[in-house]
Amino acid sequence: MTTEHPWITTPLTPELLRGALEVERTERGLLPHRLPARARAQNTDGQLAMVEAQPSGVRLALRTRARVIELDTLPTKRAYAGLPGTPDGTYDLLVDGRLVRQGSVTGGDTLTIDMATGGFERTPGPPGTLRFADLPDTMKDIEIWLPHDETTELLALRTDAPVEPAANHGRPVWLHHGSSISHGSNAASPTAIWPARAAALGGADLINLGFGGSAMLDPFTARAIRDTPADLISVKIGINLVNYDGMRLRLFGPAVHGFLDTIREGHPGTPLLVVSPILCPIHEDTPGPAAPDMQLLADTGQLKFRAMGDPAERAQGKLTLNVVRAELARIVARRATDDPHLHHLDGRELYGEADAAELPLPDDIHPDAAAHRRIGDRFADLAFGAGGPFAGAGRRPSGAGAGAPERR
Repeated sequence: MTTEHPWITTPLTPELLRGALEVERTERGLLPHRLPARARAQNTDGQLAMVEAQPSGVRLALRTRARVIELDTLPTKRAYAGLPGTPDGTYDLLVDGRLVRQGSVTGGDTLTIDMATGGFERTPGPPGTLRFADLPDTMKDIEIWLPHDETTELLALRTDAPVEPAANHGRPVWLHHGSSISHGSNAASPTAIWPARAAALGGADLINLGFGGSAMLDPFTARAIRDTPADLISVKIGINLVNYDGMRLRLFGPAVHGFLDTIREGHPGTPLLVVSPILCPIHEDTPGPAAPDMQLLADTGQLKFRAMGDPAERAQGKLTLNVVRAELARIVARRATDDPHLHHLDGRELYGEADAAELPLPDDIHPDAAAHRRIGDRFADLAFGAGGPFAGAGRRPSGAGAGAPERR
């Protein structure tokens, strides 16, 4: 820690955080969670346990004159056996709504995952410090968006001026649930994941319940959405059910109805948008499961996924993306006769055939950084724009999505 400033240490409290459903107080600090303890207690899947603790959409929201901010954290990095190391997670610093700096924290624990076996090994490491200096000497709103794909335990916050929680500016709260695409796989930074981009353009405060590999219509996730205050809700359903081969058509329809019924118990009149999957060529008409191409990985170091099912298995009720889209459109149309605030969006309007030709999915499942930006822009127009289900709920802040930040 540097010593040229008269440091003020501000206790880290849940009031300083936005985007988390619950904050766990650990022996050393705070650990944001995107599922509440009751849901976590009902979960037995290690993948979901990992990703719900990765703070996609979670940010510190402060009001301060501070010119220097230091944040001590203990990150958990991910590594994959047989693949090159992943870069340190990115923190985005917003000043009065504009992205102005980015940084990373070295050190931390490492979770090494073997994709062939599903096993993992944790190696402990030291905490690190994020530092932003030379900030404007004025009262300002500060947001520090935590890395969307890196579990982050918050240990200490130091500034050279007092800090208080940022004010509530009256923006509508948009709660979104989806898969790794919503979580932010391959996005450039936490404010560049497509839901964060769409929220900034739509003038909404985001709660992101995008869970990598884990959008499975789990009842405890539906209950978490039901119990969370929100002005706008969207649920993106389908890709994980297909690439996990987790459900047949006979079960899919009732599970969707049950998921939506549970949400409606807590949000009977809230605008609710059901979004079907974006285009994913390997699963359009071929069922799952999906699996990494281990031979390609061994030969070239390139990660790509393959659909392991057989198109003929659709006759046995196996799900493909086209089957899922048709069923979601049917379910929403039927329910909307009694639920005027329920809406449907075909995910191919966000990313379709022309987009796949221009911006192909690098690993055949997940969009890249440019595609995240495009999806976010389109969702903002289709959902928040004129005639959209969220129209009029938010506002377009000046400077949203502005420019490339300086990295320090």
